[in-house]
Amino acid sequence: MADFLEGMAIASRRRTAAAARREAPAALRSRADDAPPAPPLALSPDGFDLIAEIKRRAPGGAATRGTDPDALAAAYAKGGAAAVSVLTEPLGFDGSLADLEAAGRVLAAAPHPVPTMRKDFLVDPYQVFEARAAGAGGVLLIAELTSPAGPADGDALLDAAVEAGVWVLIEAFGDAHLDAAVRLGRQAEARSVRALVGVNVRDLRSLAVDRGRLERLASGLPSDLPAVAESGMRTPGHAAAAAKLGYRLALVGRALSGASDPRGLVAEMLRAGRAARREAAWA
Repeated sequence: MADFLEGMAIASRRRTAAAARREAPAALRSRADDAPPAPPLALSPDGFDLIAEIKRRAPGGAATRGTDPDALAAAYAKGGAAAVSVLTEPLGFDGSLADLEAAGRVLAAAPHPVPTMRKDFLVDPYQVFEARAAGAGGVLLIAELTSPAGPADGDALLDAAVEAGVWVLIEAFGDAHLDAAVRLGRQAEARSVRALVGVNVRDLRSLAVDRGRLERLASGLPSDLPAVAESGMRTPGHAAAAAKLGYRLALVGRALSGASDPRGLVAEMLRAGRAARREAAWA
């Protein structure tokens, strides 16, 4: 496992243990059960969608501009995003569950409500219930963390997703983990948990972006699970390129959270991706 990912997983486990000392798992599950239902994840028949991300800080980078979760969430929804991903990891990304809650309140009240997704290094079912209690409709799972040598039990996380009623985005960082992400996605669907499969193009050792990974793995994209292109998506042209390769969604973070007009950039990326899908006959 990459050093960065391993460190994040260890920190995540410690955060979860501390949270469980403050609030017992049974109490958290009760609070999650009482949370209002999240808006459903609705994908466009035009064949391409955006998950827009609220990210206070990129790993190893400076804080992004415009990171008020309320304002960003509203702009993303108005631009046409299908969901809003919220970074809740505090050490490398300055995130929190409070950001997730704030974004969720805005999106639930929007003219066209869309769900939030908790993006973090989840290693324990407790964290899935934390997400639902904070209003999330989905959670990110990392294939590398649920591998046989990883610190997370994929079955337990999926069982929590079933109980909490959330959908999952299962992402692979390395080329070798796409098959594992697809298997976990199909296991989720077998449990009636909606699943997306993501390909993250960021190298976890150097933190550099390898956009060539999207093309290398395109032939292995599942036909039965929507595929998501993640990281390094900065321009409408990047969205179009991913769409031509068969990706049904793009997860876009820093480019949007630092944009002067995030609503406009969401709309431009959607137009470019959907036009590319039509041209490539993927739709």
